[in-house]
Amino acid sequence: MIEQLYSKSFASDNHAGAHPAVLEAVSSANTGDAPAYGDDRWTATLAEQIHAEFGDQATSLVVLNGTGANMVALSLMLERRYHAIICPETAHIATHETGASERVLGVKLVTVPTPAGKLVPADVTARLGGRGNISEVQPRVVSISEVTELGTCYTPDEIAALAETAHDNGMLLHMDGARIANAAAFLGCSLRALTTDAGVDVVSFGASKNGALVGEAVVVLRPELAEAGAYLRRQTLQLASKMRFVSVQLSALLTDELWRRNAVHANAMARRLADGVADLPGLGIQWPVESNAVFASLPTEAISELQARYLFHTWDAPRGIVRWMTAFDTSPDDVDIFVNDIHQTLKRLAG
Repeated sequence: MIEQLYSKSFASDNHAGAHPAVLEAVSSANTGDAPAYGDDRWTATLAEQIHAEFGDQATSLVVLNGTGANMVALSLMLERRYHAIICPETAHIATHETGASERVLGVKLVTVPTPAGKLVPADVTARLGGRGNISEVQPRVVSISEVTELGTCYTPDEIAALAETAHDNGMLLHMDGARIANAAAFLGCSLRALTTDAGVDVVSFGASKNGALVGEAVVVLRPELAEAGAYLRRQTLQLASKMRFVSVQLSALLTDELWRRNAVHANAMARRLADGVADLPGLGIQWPVESNAVFASLPTEAISELQARYLFHTWDAPRGIVRWMTAFDTSPDDVDIFVNDIHQTLKRLAG
């Protein structure tokens, strides 16, 4: 039995450090003076890489964090204060951004219960009954997360169906891509296949959860939305003065598909963890393991004992559901030690 907290966290990929290649890139950019606010060669290089990944029509806006990326992206898509955003009730913008969409953007979120965190076209059309009624908000944006907050992934066809539904009804499709790298790794496809080719209008390219120190990119795929981006990024407090140090991190991840290699490894470690506990009595895997997240149900006493030694989140306390997350730097030994302790804990509690 481990008597003290094990050093590896399974609470979030945000707990991981930065990839050595990212740190090296930051150090390499720390030479001499460079223009501020993105007028530097590192940000220009990143823009070229974004074009290569998402298409020549893509405009990139480097921002500081995921919530900021969502606020900038959504602000580009909302034209009126009476507009609304349709999203799953588990969406990050609805549950973990302290009401930023309502406070910062001043719009209502129309949330939808979903069995695995994923919207389908019928969920969207079912929320359009009040269109034209001046007493109700008017949906303008459909927002999805890739990967979802339950660790599941939308396929390109599923995204395309949502985009078609949104566009046919005069709406736009936003993708919170905080873990889009993990989805592309799981599905074995390109970033473009999940976004540009599927009809997404604006997406965030997540970096912080995949080996960066700080930073994300808002990628605008509908050219007519791009003009306001620079102004709204500044207005929403997401314009970095020394932007080269943020841009170069994203650039490092996009070089030789480091983003994919990091995500493939993180996903593999989650799969190793899930497989290692799948047949344990008293433990149930809740949703398909399609990324770097494992959701499991455990007896309350087992959760308490394990959390005395490891960092991980209780996702749904009444149902005994926890979330275990892996990262680019999670090792097989980290996983195997954790799996063994789960086995021993459940065995002991079972008597």
